[in-house]
Amino acid sequence: MSGTILLVEDEPSISEMVMNYLKKEGFSVVHAHDGEEALRKFTEGAFDLILLDLMLPKLSGMDFLRIIREKSLIPILIVSAKDGEVDKALGLGFGADDYIPKPFSMIELSARIKAALRRANYHMNVPVVHRTNIVEIHEIVMDMDNLTVSKNGQELKLTSKELQILKLLMTNPKKVFTKEHIYQSVWDEPYYGDENIINVHMRRLREKIEDIPSEPQYIKTLWGIGYRLGEF
Repeated sequence: MSGTILLVEDEPSISEMVMNYLKKEGFSVVHAHDGEEALRKFTEGAFDLILLDLMLPKLSGMDFLRIIREKSLIPILIVSAKDGEVDKALGLGFGADDYIPKPFSMIELSARIKAALRRANYHMNVPVVHRTNIVEIHEIVMDMDNLTVSKNGQELKLTSKELQILKLLMTNPKKVFTKEHIYQSVWDEPYYGDENIINVHMRRLREKIEDIPSEPQYIKTLWGIGYRLGEF
């Protein structure tokens, strides 16, 4: 697998290690030391994926993420020592595709990158089929052809992962999904027991589709088991 990666990391030793490893894996890597430089290089170049540290000088990783997500759906993997729940929720809620806490293994990093690129390439290469493919659950309507979701006629701004989770539930209305099953279906890679990623995406999805997120009706939790679509 090949591709061009924008590495946004201000720690020289980490940057050098990651760049050397990924180049051996066949990737082209462009490095930015701070958020402003990263924004400039992203605007000037063409990239397939971004590896983003959160703790950056000049322009924070979170601000950089917000700006990029306003103009692009490029896969973004957060790689950061800021490993708290708040940072995970904030980063993934703004549209990051994955979160890899420091310290990390280069083998795992490479596997996460390749999985993100496979998912992105799949969605880009899906052939266009002109047909009506609508799924409706109470007030929510999902157009499978255009990959849009609306509630009461108002389009909902969902991230790619939120859309895939909702699609999984809406197309299997009677089925209960464990967190492992959701992760393997949406992320298309083995589940290593990190519940935080699922919890964050599920919470953000509920904030967008539920009338009262703390009392969800569309996505029900079966404690100790998983999730299922609500019944109306």
